Amino acid sequence: MTPRGRDTTGRPLEPDEAERERLLGRTRMGGERGSVSEEFSGKVVAPEKGAKTGSAVDSVNFSQAVSEEVADVQSVVRDSRVYEVLEELDRELVALEPVKRRIREIAALLVIDRLREEMGLRSERPTLHMSFTGAPGTGKTTVALRMASILHRLGYIDKGQLVAVTRDDLVGQYVGHTAPKTKDVVKRATGGILFIDEAYYLHRLDNERDYGPEAIEVLLQVMESERQNLVVVMAGYKDRMEEFFQANPGMGSRIAHHIHFPDYTVDELLQIARLMVDQQGYELSEDAVQALRDYIERRIERPRFSNGRSIRNAIERARMRQANRLFEANRKLTKKDLVTLEADDIRQSSVFSDTQEDESEEVGDAGAQAGGDGDGAGASSEVGASALS
Repeated sequence: MTPRGRDTTGRPLEPDEAERERLLGRTRMGGERGSVSEEFSGKVVAPEKGAKTGSAVDSVNFSQAVSEEVADVQSVVRDSRVYEVLEELDRELVALEPVKRRIREIAALLVIDRLREEMGLRSERPTLHMSFTGAPGTGKTTVALRMASILHRLGYIDKGQLVAVTRDDLVGQYVGHTAPKTKDVVKRATGGILFIDEAYYLHRLDNERDYGPEAIEVLLQVMESERQNLVVVMAGYKDRMEEFFQANPGMGSRIAHHIHFPDYTVDELLQIARLMVDQQGYELSEDAVQALRDYIERRIERPRFSNGRSIRNAIERARMRQANRLFEANRKLTKKDLVTLEADDIRQSSVFSDTQEDESEEVGDAGAQAGGDGDGAGASSEVGASALS
């Protein structure tokens, strides 16, 4: 348990405690005001049950990494098992090399910061709020959850969880509703990462009566007062996020790390698809591999394409067509029949229709996209190496 008056790294808390509790809507006596609202509709993503979630607070003694003014970096990395998370990123995410490199740099900063503190050197807690920009399906939520694990293992946050929300979870519909709603979300996220997808929708210039600015004001306060044990990650399209920060300079000044997630290439998307197929216990015939490449080349040019998420949806549809084909085969099925996706299972997609009258593929992807950038990162639905979110 974190000592009272100190954060998870052992540093004294900076903000006034009364102000801190006021911002979070807490009371020392508990009761209704300090309870968690049932209105919350966001997503709480915790590490998988049984996963190796090392906690620096409980298991890593940073003082043992320092002796006779010599610091053992590898000791901290080994005991905190940070490499496990970094290796997971390499293993589970195709491409995204600039993103992986930036996450490694942040992890290095955190490790060295802890060692400086143990040596008695002046060490101010790094600012950890982040902005993830990129199209849907490029891995933002997945990386945010891995970042939560790194921060937890090094003792910067109490829990390795991520709370994913959108505007609807933060902004109320009438006067006096927004602040309590936003504070409730902050309370749920404290100790972990608060991931705000499409954060720019909090600021609507075309509506003077919008309550979004009230939510922004609460977030600005807690990003400063709660920064010892809360990391805010804002995500969305790059151009819109830049406009959002220009319109809200106070928000932009609190973001220390801006990380862009590029779109995947056709080859990378094909690699993602083959990994998904393999992880689900299927195989692609030789013709199916070419059909899948043709599908990706066509789908990437059509509306509402969502990178890894669109590929996942395409694989699910191919599985359904294969199941229907085998169901109607009227013969005994071999194991090879059950595991093989054929070219026709892919080429039946409406993407191959020249008329484009049937837009079911695009509509399905749009539905996933409208659901926000996250898709259960870290859960079993996060198929392999794809960066689906």
